[in-house]
Amino acid sequence: MDSAAKDEMQPALPPGSSCPGPEWPEQERAERLARGAALKWASGIFYRPEQLARLGQYRSREVQRTCSLEARIKSVVQSYLEGVKTGVWQLARALEAVQGVHEALGQARGLLRGMAEATQTLEPLRERVAQHKQLQALSQLLPRLQAVPAAVAHTQTLISAQRLLEAYVSLRELEQLREETWAPLGGLELPVFEGLGHLAEALGQAVEAAAGAAGQLAREDPALLVAAVRVAEVDAGHTTSLEQAPRDWRQRCLQALQEGLERIHFGTLLPGPGALEGWLEALRVALPAELATAEALVAPCCPPHYKVVQLWAHTLHSGLRHCLQQLLEGPELGAADAFTLLHWALHVYLGPEMMGSLECLELGPEADVSQLEPLLTAENIEHLEATFVAKVQASVAQWLQKALDGEVAEWSREQEPDTDTSGFYHSPMPAIVLQILEENIRVTSLVSESLQQRVHGMALSELGTFLRSSSVSVLQPNGEASGALAPVEAALDELQRRICRLVLEALLVELQPLFEALPSRRWLSSSELLDDVCERTARFCRDFWRVRNPAVQLLLAEVERTVVLQYLRALMQGRLVCRGAEERTQAAERLRHDAAQLQELFLGLGLEESVQCAPVLLALRELLNLRDPMLLGLEVAGLRQQFPDVSEDHVSALLDLRGDVSREQRLAALSSLQAGPQPSPPVGRRALFSLVPAPTPAPSSCLPSRPCA
Repeated sequence: MDSAAKDEMQPALPPGSSCPGPEWPEQERAERLARGAALKWASGIFYRPEQLARLGQYRSREVQRTCSLEARIKSVVQSYLEGVKTGVWQLARALEAVQGVHEALGQARGLLRGMAEATQTLEPLRERVAQHKQLQALSQLLPRLQAVPAAVAHTQTLISAQRLLEAYVSLRELEQLREETWAPLGGLELPVFEGLGHLAEALGQAVEAAAGAAGQLAREDPALLVAAVRVAEVDAGHTTSLEQAPRDWRQRCLQALQEGLERIHFGTLLPGPGALEGWLEALRVALPAELATAEALVAPCCPPHYKVVQLWAHTLHSGLRHCLQQLLEGPELGAADAFTLLHWALHVYLGPEMMGSLECLELGPEADVSQLEPLLTAENIEHLEATFVAKVQASVAQWLQKALDGEVAEWSREQEPDTDTSGFYHSPMPAIVLQILEENIRVTSLVSESLQQRVHGMALSELGTFLRSSSVSVLQPNGEASGALAPVEAALDELQRRICRLVLEALLVELQPLFEALPSRRWLSSSELLDDVCERTARFCRDFWRVRNPAVQLLLAEVERTVVLQYLRALMQGRLVCRGAEERTQAAERLRHDAAQLQELFLGLGLEESVQCAPVLLALRELLNLRDPMLLGLEVAGLRQQFPDVSEDHVSALLDLRGDVSREQRLAALSSLQAGPQPSPPVGRRALFSLVPAPTPAPSSCLPSRPCA
């Protein structure tokens, strides 16, 4: 195609434009870029006048380049047009092929519509063929189907006669016949088989009933038990396509074994008040016998995987546990029943009389129930113990009150009271009271230590209440104090002091190892040693709040006195000698700090007034803190005024602790102890230093009275 022809094919362009206009925006943009590039090139070439002489050369070169580009463009356009022509031809051929396929599909659709109409005309024939096949199958099975009602009745008779294996075989034959007729009849179930479901359920119930009476059948009719178990096992591997849900007769058999066992031993009503002991005694005899029966008679009738002995033991245990939980949820038990239940569950059940006698019963470890959940939970035990203690406390309080009323009536008679062999008035009531309390404490040791401790605390509480009751006041005429009561009060005071000494001896066992490291340079630099003393003392006294006043104040005051005495004994042992003024200052400051810490400790524990710690430790601090040894005599004299029982040995040990006292200064200080009359101790302050040997080791007790009886 020449250029003239091409120009005729192209649309006319507006004047001054070389592009098709807005219909070709990419071409217009390319032209603008080209023009800009050309202008930039021209301005770079012809920016000097002398270069205009070469304008002709540039023009001819650009003309040649333009002609070359036009030739290439013509070639590309020619190739493009030939490709378009080929594509148009191919589209025409494809259109012709599609039209042919459309016509062929229309013809096929017409043929298929005719075949569908022909098929509908054959539908009655197809139904007749299906009916013919069903009738043919029925005609072949008709003799067997006619015998089904009789077979169902016979199977029911076998079930009623407890011939379970024969009944199961007959049932399976009927079920197999039903499956054989189901497929040929196209899933249609005949009415003659409607009773098979009820028949199977009746057989399952018969198996359950036999399993539920396993213990009795193992002794009387083991063949029936074996038959029931075999039916359950054989049916466990059988499934049918017609059953909506599988028959799990093995699980039903195991469940029936457990339920029957629980029903025999725990199916009766719970024992009422007073009958618990007899019920538990019957279980003590029955449960081991039941396990022995399971091992000897029931286990041979069952497959090994039933683990009959383990099943029996665990079922009996869980049933008993559930029964006891129900019993505890009912009306509150009395003291005797609560005690009996605690003792039986904690000792008898797992003891040699019952489940602890498995070896004697020749039972294996599978019968062991010690690793199962205990019969009584911790909450149950807590509840029973609290119930028992409350009931016993009420009973003891009532009995003590009656005994006290009887004693008052006895002493109020005009007849002279009884006397002992020495001629003193005598009453057996104290011995009886202590015997009753001791018997209650002793009996509870058969159950648990916690119950014994509870009853022991209750007995002490009731005894304290008894001692503070009208047993003393009724002996006072018209409520006035009488000198005849002084021995009674003195005896009570002595009893209180003996109890206090026993408590303090236990405290000394804990504190003495701590005071072995005091004084020391570790003590000088840290409060760790006294912190340990305070911590153990506080832990030891944590239960004092249970003691009523004034006894608790006496206990705390004696504990404070014990700690101060141990502190003084440690100071007198000569374990530390200060090596200079700095260490003496440290020791004095440590004494001040320890005095404040101990005082804070005992006030925090509830002591109403701390009179032991601060005075003595602060007095010793002044003796150590004195900078001029020449004035020691004045300090020693002041110490003697506060504590008249301080001796020369004590003062000498304290002077050794200072580490800077010469022989002459020591003699001068000790001589001040002998100057003047012996001072009297301050009011309310008991002896301290006289109980502190120096420098010998301290004895085991801090009180001056005789050893505890």
